[in-house]
Amino acid sequence: MNIASFLRLSAQCHPQRPALTWRGTTLDYREFDRQTAAFAEWLHEIGAAPHQRIVLYLDNRPELMVAMFGAFRAGATVVPVNSRLTVDELSFLVEDCEARVLITDAAHVEVARASAAPYTVVKVAGEDLDEVLARPVVNFEPTDVAPDSTAWIFYTSGTTGRPKGAELSHAVLNFVTVSWLADLTPMDETDVTLHAAPLSHGAGFHAIAATARAAHQIIPDALSFDPKAILQLINDVGVTNTWLVPTQIVMLTEAAPADVSLPTLQYVVYGGAPITPAAMQRALDTFGPVFVQLYGQGETPMTATVMRRQDHTPDMLGSAGRPRPGIEVRIVDSEGNTCAPDVPGELVVAGASVMTGYWKRPEATVETIKDGWLYTGDLGRMSADGVVWLLDRAKDMIISGGSNVYAVEVEHVLTQHPSVKEVAVIGIPDDLWGELVVAVVVPQDGASAGADASGLTAFARETLAGYKIPRRYITTDALPRNAYGKVLKRELRRAVADGELT
Repeated sequence: MNIASFLRLSAQCHPQRPALTWRGTTLDYREFDRQTAAFAEWLHEIGAAPHQRIVLYLDNRPELMVAMFGAFRAGATVVPVNSRLTVDELSFLVEDCEARVLITDAAHVEVARASAAPYTVVKVAGEDLDEVLARPVVNFEPTDVAPDSTAWIFYTSGTTGRPKGAELSHAVLNFVTVSWLADLTPMDETDVTLHAAPLSHGAGFHAIAATARAAHQIIPDALSFDPKAILQLINDVGVTNTWLVPTQIVMLTEAAPADVSLPTLQYVVYGGAPITPAAMQRALDTFGPVFVQLYGQGETPMTATVMRRQDHTPDMLGSAGRPRPGIEVRIVDSEGNTCAPDVPGELVVAGASVMTGYWKRPEATVETIKDGWLYTGDLGRMSADGVVWLLDRAKDMIISGGSNVYAVEVEHVLTQHPSVKEVAVIGIPDDLWGELVVAVVVPQDGASAGADASGLTAFARETLAGYKIPRRYITTDALPRNAYGKVLKRELRRAVADGELT
């Protein structure tokens, strides 16, 4: 089934229910449905559907949702990306996925146009995209698609430092949506959903589930996350559920007055980054048992394990919870054998949420999916009662403030600085950001690593998005390595945590 059928059904059952509210304007489900149909017809007319890639490079606003469901509806593939990407980063993704259309907004149009390929059509929300969405609609029915047809390409880490596109089919998104509603947030048309995290990431899957149940979806007016304003908004509009990254939870906890009361709030789904047990306990003490934690990757979107509201007990905090219904999770050794309880190994996942493969990277697909099992690259252990504990990320990905930072990508940029001989980028735990990006630098002989932090930061800012730039630089004489020459990042993390490297 085309994933856009969820919107079509909501519009047929609840046409006058509010769908999307932003900056004082509300679309009901009838108009949300009509605009997506207009966008879908336009994609067909310009030859961008079916099966072409539609990049979404804009901040949270209704047009992002309209373009997403419109692309689904046309049988095209959406490629939502972080709106903070630089020209270098965005142009790589546009060229890699061969994007036929790039949707942006006025704040990002210069980067978008500089990143577009010659065959890419750029449309700007609030400007010429409005003409597309205002067109009369002839056909409201979603395009028929095969279950394994790619609906979403989610860009994730690559061993070369450049992202790889995980292909998520309509069947995968249907499973993710139904399971989301079955065991995470059982929404209906009376619910009010708040989208305060980027819809290009985990919040986008939450938005699909909310659309499937005709919930009223609220997009905050401000582009930046203001915790006091969010707390007020939750009470003003009666928010019942939301998706947040852990950094936002920490900010809300710190901003909440002692007598805070959010009587309508029932579910806060979170994931995409680590959160310390102490920070989670403070949130529970402040807001009560409303939190649901998900663990997954772009390759199995938010659908590997879950820690339900009732599971947020002191002995469970810090864990990844238990496997989701319909999903198999194992911890395996280097030969693929299941590890005994509490014995560390690699976490592997099987089930209907697993990606089809990596876009244009068959070798990487074969390396990652073996006999139906997705090898996550995450190291962990599983207790005898099925609780999963993550120990490390073998792929060295850092998650800071809910955004993925790929160490190799940052290292490749910093090693181009003339004062840097070697560099290893690691993440260290942080209550607010989940992890801080730290660069351990070996200077060139006779150099001080230009290696003053401001110089390296300015250099990195020319190429990298702000959230990828190290917050801290540490200078050392040599990086620790094993017998094969591989940098021992676990040893670096330990040395920084113990104060041996400062």
